[in-house]
Amino acid sequence: MTASTSITRKTWRKPPFIANPWLRWGLIVGIGVYIVWATSTLPFDWERVREGLPRAARIFNNAFPPSFERSGLLISGFSESIKIAIVAPLAGVGLSVPVAFMAARNISPAPIYAIGRAIIIIARSFHPVIVAILFVKAVGFGPLAGILTLTIYSIGFVAKMLAERIEEIDWGQVEALRAAGAGTLVTLQYAVLPQIMPRQIGLTIYQLDSNLRASAIVGIVGAGGIGGTLMNAFGRYDYDFALAITLCIIGVVLVSEAVSGQIRRALW
Repeated sequence: MTASTSITRKTWRKPPFIANPWLRWGLIVGIGVYIVWATSTLPFDWERVREGLPRAARIFNNAFPPSFERSGLLISGFSESIKIAIVAPLAGVGLSVPVAFMAARNISPAPIYAIGRAIIIIARSFHPVIVAILFVKAVGFGPLAGILTLTIYSIGFVAKMLAERIEEIDWGQVEALRAAGAGTLVTLQYAVLPQIMPRQIGLTIYQLDSNLRASAIVGIVGAGGIGGTLMNAFGRYDYDFALAITLCIIGVVLVSEAVSGQIRRALW
């Protein structure tokens, strides 16, 4: 006997991010209303924007072709930026290690943990440009302000990422050394550091690359490096030289990305 079987085909659909339709559509409508309200209440001066378009066109016309005649200023500015970008992350990464251990919940007592987290939060609270302005006011114009700024910037990022990695370590190695009678420093050296070293190396390489870009930004406010040269070029209306500096910054960042990528692939 032949039995006919009807097969019902079901098409799989990805479940929505928010299952409750009332909540989902309420959020969508609320976000849409907020965007309309925010854009309608912000003080946009469309007349000023219209008048600025021809000025922008003149700036771009005067910037081409880029001028590399003052190559000495380019070389000196980039040399200072590279020095800042190397010294600052090395100092910042060195200081980040003890801060990361302090901010790891699984190895630090509550008071030390609170201090470590407070340092990270303070270091991450302000944009590097704001920190650079403070250091320029404190120590004056020049590379020292840039080094101090990027050191703080490095601590905020590296210490946070490293502390999270410490909290994810295999605790069995720590317990094994403690059971053998090892002290705190020996336990950290032989049970914790080997587990976080790959992340430490990766963060150091990334921070070197990131600080090279940031050194150009903080230089605009007087913290040394090529950013100061770029700002002076705009101040003198040397748009062709400013474009040359911008192209060099892009080239240096591309080279830095390629080199850091090769180093990461070689290590892992």
